[in-house]
Amino acid sequence: MTEQKFGPRRCRDTRKPAASQCPDVYFYRCLKCGALFPVTGGNAGRETEIFCCGAKAEFLVPAGPENIKEKLQLSYQITGGYNDNAVKVSWKFAKKDYEPKWIYLKTFTGGYLKYVAETKRPPMVFALADTDAFSYCDEDPCLECVFRCKRGFIIYVYGEETGLSEISLDKMNAQWQSGAKEKNN
Repeated sequence: MTEQKFGPRRCRDTRKPAASQCPDVYFYRCLKCGALFPVTGGNAGRETEIFCCGAKAEFLVPAGPENIKEKLQLSYQITGGYNDNAVKVSWKFAKKDYEPKWIYLKTFTGGYLKYVAETKRPPMVFALADTDAFSYCDEDPCLECVFRCKRGFIIYVYGEETGLSEISLDKMNAQWQSGAKEKNN
């Protein structure tokens, strides 16, 4: 019998965390300087007013990836199994103007924000730990099974020309359809 390895980032919870434990996140952007304001908790949302550079910041309304697919194609993959859990976000853009500026991953316990440097090529990797790294199995990459361990996570992608897009991590395939096992062999 193989001995199980317990990495330092591994989730030791026995049940999947509630997606509702982390409040929704809303984004505002200053039209003058481009500053980003992610807002969570309290009475966050459209009714919040944020001021920057002497003017009210723009509330960013997220659209689904289907609304920008001619400009920017987004995808994700969950990797790492039990010990090295991560979300890889990939993108393809039709022209340079449609390239993402930042990507935010909302998780069970909070969120991760990463800016996309001009020289950065996909994927953008978000390493997970503790409760955010919860998984039912050790498949690498994820087989996108019926358990959908990361259901409740949301990827937000912002680009100057494409605006704010969101993708829920809820893909599901039958194991025999995903082809993940064959890709690893």
